[in-house]
Amino acid sequence: MILEIVKYGHPALRTPGAQIASITPEIRRLANDMIETMRHAEGVGLAAQQVAKPLQLCVLEVHDSEERPSKLWIDGKECDLAKYAPMVLCNPELHLGREKVLGTEGCLSFPELNADIRRPAHCRVKALGIDGQPIEFECEGLLARAIQHEVDHLKGILFIDRMDSATKHSLKRDIQAIQQETLQTLKITA
Repeated sequence: MILEIVKYGHPALRTPGAQIASITPEIRRLANDMIETMRHAEGVGLAAQQVAKPLQLCVLEVHDSEERPSKLWIDGKECDLAKYAPMVLCNPELHLGREKVLGTEGCLSFPELNADIRRPAHCRVKALGIDGQPIEFECEGLLARAIQHEVDHLKGILFIDRMDSATKHSLKRDIQAIQQETLQTLKITA
């Protein structure tokens, strides 16, 4: 089922997610719906906050991006990313590399808004998979950027919070317009 993606201004986007104690049928259903929603919106990642569910859950799918390649290592061995897509992460923890790179990011909760964001190029991830088993891997490229973006969402942090002040200032009107539209919609439906 395709879910509604909430836009900037919705309180769920600033709500840190609750830990997932166990993988229930409801969590599996939500993860599947989030994957379908992400694909429908042509995104590469989606956090539960973006569908108004404040949980530590995100989904990612970046394996077919030729313009922005990714690498994935499990137990020190490079793996075929397509075999692990789509990726579902519950309660993810990141250990970030030191080297930072600038890269373009967008967000499904900020339609048609893009900005260059500086993030670590490499990260190690520990999480619970949708099968309830712990998973650990290292990644770089678009996957590392997308995971950091989604894990920020799980903490109530948005990519506009990572923009440098000049970029944020140049996009101020667009950001405010999205927020105002969202607040107006919330008033109408309340």
